[in-house]
Amino acid sequence: MYRRILLTGLLLLASSAAYAHTGVGTTSGFAHGFAHPIGGIDHVLAMVAVGLFAAHLGGRALWAVPLSFVTMMAAGGAAGMGGMELPFVDIGIGLSVVVLGAAVAFRLHLPTVAAMALVGLFAIFHGHAHGTEMPETASGFEYALGFVLATAGLHGCGMGLGLVLGRMGEATGGRISRVAGSAMALAGFAILGGII
Repeated sequence: MYRRILLTGLLLLASSAAYAHTGVGTTSGFAHGFAHPIGGIDHVLAMVAVGLFAAHLGGRALWAVPLSFVTMMAAGGAAGMGGMELPFVDIGIGLSVVVLGAAVAFRLHLPTVAAMALVGLFAIFHGHAHGTEMPETASGFEYALGFVLATAGLHGCGMGLGLVLGRMGEATGGRISRVAGSAMALAGFAILGGII
């Protein structure tokens, strides 16, 4: 089981750098929308961290926190598709990786509503980036459906990993969570610094 978790983590870290931008890869609606979140390490790390964070909080947060992210991301995506300006999008995305990685690393306990608000705030930046980078030839609905489903899948990966770590106990599972969250937060600083 440890090898599977390690392999999953290594595969996530080995994914391509943040090339989730217009003109890279396919430009069909659904396919491009689906590829956008999983094509950039910044999006992958933040969305997996949301799932890990939700699994750590447990209870109602297990579904409410990811749902908050997806809902607010869709709203941000609609704003971006509509041409609405949002300042500091790249900084917001980079900070999301730092903050959510730190929340996982420090095993932060927040009330569900506060956790929903935190991830919802960052989701707006991710959604806006998705929306503004939609190819002109793509269908907005299909594109949005693609990035929403990819995001939900990444949240599911994080939640599954978090639940497995929770069953391992605090000694082992907690240690792996702290290492993974710390690596995510460090990657977030690298994203903010333009290193990756």
